[in-house]
Amino acid sequence: MFPEAGKRPVTGVAFDSRKVLQGQVFVALAGARADGARFIADAVAKGAVAIVSGQERPTDLPANVAFAQVEDPRLALALAAAQVHPRQPGTIVAVTGTSGKSSVADFTRQIYQALGHDAASLGTIGVVTAKGADYGSLTTPDPLSLHASLDRLAGEGVSHLAMEASSHGLDQRRLDGVRLKAGAFLNLGRDHLDYHPTVEDYLAAKMRLWELLPKGAPVVINRDEPFAAEAAQAAAAAGHPLIGIGRKGETIRLVDAARDGFSQRLTLAVDGRELAVSLPLVGDFMAGNALVAAALAIATGEDAQAALHAIAGLEGVAGRLERVGEANGGLVVVDYAHKPDALAAVLSTLRGYAAGRLICVFGCGGDRDKGKRLLMGAIAAEKADIAIVTDDNPRGEDPAAIRAEVMAASPRLREIGDRAEAIMAAVRMLAAGDVLVVAGKGHETGQIIGDRTYPFSDQDVVRTAIAEIAG
Repeated sequence: MFPEAGKRPVTGVAFDSRKVLQGQVFVALAGARADGARFIADAVAKGAVAIVSGQERPTDLPANVAFAQVEDPRLALALAAAQVHPRQPGTIVAVTGTSGKSSVADFTRQIYQALGHDAASLGTIGVVTAKGADYGSLTTPDPLSLHASLDRLAGEGVSHLAMEASSHGLDQRRLDGVRLKAGAFLNLGRDHLDYHPTVEDYLAAKMRLWELLPKGAPVVINRDEPFAAEAAQAAAAAGHPLIGIGRKGETIRLVDAARDGFSQRLTLAVDGRELAVSLPLVGDFMAGNALVAAALAIATGEDAQAALHAIAGLEGVAGRLERVGEANGGLVVVDYAHKPDALAAVLSTLRGYAAGRLICVFGCGGDRDKGKRLLMGAIAAEKADIAIVTDDNPRGEDPAAIRAEVMAASPRLREIGDRAEAIMAAVRMLAAGDVLVVAGKGHETGQIIGDRTYPFSDQDVVRTAIAEIAG
């Protein structure tokens, strides 16, 4: 890579000039806010011995600093990270889609664990192993953090890993260098259109996952979801055999899902035979997520019957249809739904469990796709009996202006700006048979206002409200 310098030892790789250490290679990335090439001098001052950039060698770069111009610095960073942190679990699978990635990754981990493997999952809720969770902040971490995690997990004896693959992570080549055995596509809805110019670009970014799989590696697709046909076509073009699941699935067909309290009894058709399994979670989308997880295990060599029966032991993921408690005979659920399709799915699912009213508290994030605000307002107004619009990570925008855009969807919507007050008010409304869903933040433990993150947990506020009522 550095022909003019010959071989020289380096101590590591960095892409943030503020974190460069003596003897490291600095990879200058072009970002949305700043071009890393502007910080080459800072990196050299901190001890960088080599520079990788998409631009030509700076004229003022000291002669003793090696330099390489590459076509894709992000790819170079990912591959370098894989060299710096070479160990990886032997079996790694990745799942992409707008909604459900966290659940599928963790369900796959749980199934691998039930089948006797030391397993982990990695994504929005951090790194999760049998020992617990190490919470993170990004669905798909930067390549250096990602490969450091893979190396650490492998060193701890983890043999099987299920990870989320976000559109940002795929587009920015954060997963390049990960040795994948199988992949899965869940769905595609409206999200991240502040980053991707069009829905077509958004889909294309997710389809990069098929490029990262070795030719012939299996692909799992939920056939009941939007864009399943396009994902299957792209997988076939890349040379991947398909495992289709769902009511339209060719490999694992969901014949029936019968509600059983806050659980389901699934009837499946597998290899021409009928199989009955229990799923301790609600909703068609959770059934689909569980089947995708089982199919990923099957795709990597696990026995089909054993993998599907392991569904019976699944535990829900934090902030995903999470039952937090009851007040006055009403049930309170917290869910991460912060996109139109996800909010619609959650409300449709919980409607069947509400003998009384279905109440929803939700909001829309600031500095994100504004087009979904009116859509989410309309969905909440249509599908909930009472819908309260509140704040959800307003970031740099005026919270009142965000709420006004959501409220414009329907006169049926109510407004309580302070999120804690909105949740408390909704819990106090509960009567026997009601179901309240607090949507949008799920597992998150902070509220982003301006450029600061303040401690905030939907679950904690719900529990406080329930305790006040009980007291």
